[in-house]
Amino acid sequence: MIFYFMSGESDSKIMVFRNSDVKKTVAFVPRGHRHIRLYIEVNGMKIILQEATVAAIVRAYVNIKTHPTRQAYELVSQRLMQRKEGYAEYQLMESTRDEDEILMDMEKIIG
Repeated sequence: MIFYFMSGESDSKIMVFRNSDVKKTVAFVPRGHRHIRLYIEVNGMKIILQEATVAAIVRAYVNIKTHPTRQAYELVSQRLMQRKEGYAEYQLMESTRDEDEILMDMEKIIG
């Protein structure tokens, strides 16, 4: 695991997990539930992501990977009062920020 500390914000840390840091991942539907969870075990930390979060991450990944020029895709949390049945109240939705602005912010974070 690699930690990056942002200048001026010593209490803020960014964790970068290499493939070798991930000890185990499990995708599963808990008994009595309908939605997938993703369990990730990283260096003693145990993380469970709900299906809506995993779906948003996959959507962002696919949008960059399959697009001939896209380099950044930002999703931001929004509370949806109207939504399809079975969808979470809070969703990660595409932001309206310019791709260059997103890239500049991320480059500042990773140095």
